[in-house]
Amino acid sequence: MTNFKDKVVWITGASSGIGEALAMAFAKEGAKLVLTARRRGELERVKRETTLPDMDVLILPLDVTQFDQAKPATERVIAHFGHIDIMVHNAGVSQRSYINDTDLEVYQNLMNVDFFSTVALTKAVLPHMIARQSGHFIVMSSVAGKVGTIMRSGYNAAKHALQGFYDSLRAEGYPHNIKVTTICPGYIRTNISLNALNASGDKFGKMDSNQAKGIPADVCAVKILDAVRRDKKEIYIGGFKEVAAIYLKRFFPNLLFDQVRKNIPE
Repeated sequence: MTNFKDKVVWITGASSGIGEALAMAFAKEGAKLVLTARRRGELERVKRETTLPDMDVLILPLDVTQFDQAKPATERVIAHFGHIDIMVHNAGVSQRSYINDTDLEVYQNLMNVDFFSTVALTKAVLPHMIARQSGHFIVMSSVAGKVGTIMRSGYNAAKHALQGFYDSLRAEGYPHNIKVTTICPGYIRTNISLNALNASGDKFGKMDSNQAKGIPADVCAVKILDAVRRDKKEIYIGGFKEVAAIYLKRFFPNLLFDQVRKNIPE
């Protein structure tokens, strides 16, 4: 079982939500952290709240859609800590809009943030992990990566793409002792719906009722660390309805499709 003490853990989307909760959880285990998001001030706050020694936390502000910055950012982490043990792909944005109303640019933005940014960083980090013959990617997918739902088409598509790409990486990385754990959360109590994109690409600005009643982010983070510790390949975190939907799709797809089309988001 994995011991996280002194492991170098790079977390994107670390300024809030699940990313922030993961930073706290890894800090409690004695890991060394690289915290990435766009808002330096929030990253500094998270750094303080970890209570880790200053030398054990690297603040690395980054817009993950600036793909040409993936390699320089990786080189900075290597220069600071010498290596990367765990790469947590957590940065992401959701969606609340119907397909017919949604601008193509919104779909491009969703794919850039939720899919291509992870590919860019993975391709920057992977050569170093191969050289060390060691590494672990934690990939924040979603129940939406398994089940397509109303008003989430672009988000669903990006998360489905993550599933396929990192299943391939898990297979290709095996000879190099590189692992992949894919996380599929359901409703977690974060601001994801507030920050979701609407049909024109602006913030949705409303809290989903299901989101508000979701699992706390810190509880989700503990479950993620436990999954990584046990080298789980994929886990589902959420309430009964979300997790049941994954199994319904596998064994009773017609029943699931009937439920999805009736489930208009609040």
